[in-house]
Amino acid sequence: MSGLLALLDDVASISKVAAASIDDVTGQAVKAGAKAAGAVIDDAAVTPKYVHGFDASREIPIVWKIARGSLFNKLVILLPVALLLSQFAPWAIPPLLMLGGAYLCYEGAEKVACALGHGDTHASEKHTHPETDGAALEEQRVAGAIKTDFILSAEIMTIALSTIPATDTIWMRALILIVVAVGITVAVYGFVALIVKADDVGVHLATRQNGLSSAVGRGIVKVMPGFMKVLTVVGTAAMIWVGGQIVLHGFAELGWSAPYDWIHHQAEAAAHAVPQAPGLVAWAVTAFFDGIFGLVLGMILIPIAHHIINPLLQATVAPLMARLRGA
Repeated sequence: MSGLLALLDDVASISKVAAASIDDVTGQAVKAGAKAAGAVIDDAAVTPKYVHGFDASREIPIVWKIARGSLFNKLVILLPVALLLSQFAPWAIPPLLMLGGAYLCYEGAEKVACALGHGDTHASEKHTHPETDGAALEEQRVAGAIKTDFILSAEIMTIALSTIPATDTIWMRALILIVVAVGITVAVYGFVALIVKADDVGVHLATRQNGLSSAVGRGIVKVMPGFMKVLTVVGTAAMIWVGGQIVLHGFAELGWSAPYDWIHHQAEAAAHAVPQAPGLVAWAVTAFFDGIFGLVLGMILIPIAHHIINPLLQATVAPLMARLRGA
């Protein structure tokens, strides 16, 4: 009998440890996902355009294909790379974060420039293929979306990795990153699916005889175009703000902390000036200056990317990818 009680006590102890581990993984995954908010919002804002112009019956299948590609990017390609970096080259994480942050600044700044009538959208964002049939166009759109997702997913996974304590085991880091990858993918593409089908739902409700349902349907149809514009603006602002924050924090970690410290000082001064909401004011001031820095950095990077980086990638990476696809 005493042996059975001891066994039950051991089982209870193991269960408590397992529950604590699950709570720890979940908590750290939520924290990591929140830190990657800028890239997540932009992912949700960018994806709906890839289903534009297709029959309504193909919208959800296209979103599903992109979601599967996104999971493949995160779990099969990026997760092993992230774990290897954290285990053998943790010193490389801050520079990679800064590189990803600079990319977010560039993407956001280019969208701002296009909105102001300067420059042009990315070639990858132009989806006019009059000579292409529906099935081939769908495959091109999906491939383009997965390629864009890879860049954003790399940033999400790197940001998530940077929030995990270095004392955690490689298995704990793997579990946290898996939860982040699956959770963010489900959240983003579930949200995207709701967005792309909202118009159809609105039209369906608008045709109902019930007065309330009809009014709600007409409201959805009327609101969605404005909602999409707001989502695009929020996504762009989040990219610039988060990108600027990442780069400034990276500079501070590498030894040049003057800009980061100055912004922190301004945020503290503003918080003291408005004691009714110090936390909100400090966050707003920090986000404002991070965003200004990110926008300036992005504008500087636009000509560099267009005239140096993009041609270099086209000359080196594109032929390599073509050979891999051929193989």
